[in-house]
Amino acid sequence: MDRTGDVGGRERAVPRQPLWIEEPALRRRMPDPVRTAAVRAVLVMALTMILAMVAFLTALAGSWLSFPMVLSGVASTVVATWAVLDVWITRQVWNQRNGVVSEPSSSARALRRERRRAKRAARAARRDAGRIGRGGGAERLSRA
Repeated sequence: MDRTGDVGGRERAVPRQPLWIEEPALRRRMPDPVRTAAVRAVLVMALTMILAMVAFLTALAGSWLSFPMVLSGVASTVVATWAVLDVWITRQVWNQRNGVVSEPSSSARALRRERRRAKRAARAARRDAGRIGRGGGAERLSRA
């Protein structure tokens, strides 16, 4: 048997499994400005960690490069802190400008359900009051 499924001169279809299965996202996607700020913060944090490791290793080795690396590590830590704050601030600003998508709580849902039931009952009562009664309709129409 070869890869095409040829068995004894006959070809048969080999079912192929999909490479991946699409699943619905559990959470909404972050807005673009917030996502770019988050990516920038992750990159700055990674660079800060690398600088800290290099500063530590150069200090252990007793290299002259140790002092400049420690200074750049401190500066990078300040920038990384600002980058993380930038994500938070950007998210707050985006929510303030574009509104927060809120999901109603279960109590709000129950109140809405009760209001809908009351409206339906009122509509049904109006509809029944406007109809001509079955037994009394003939008497009303045949006034002589």
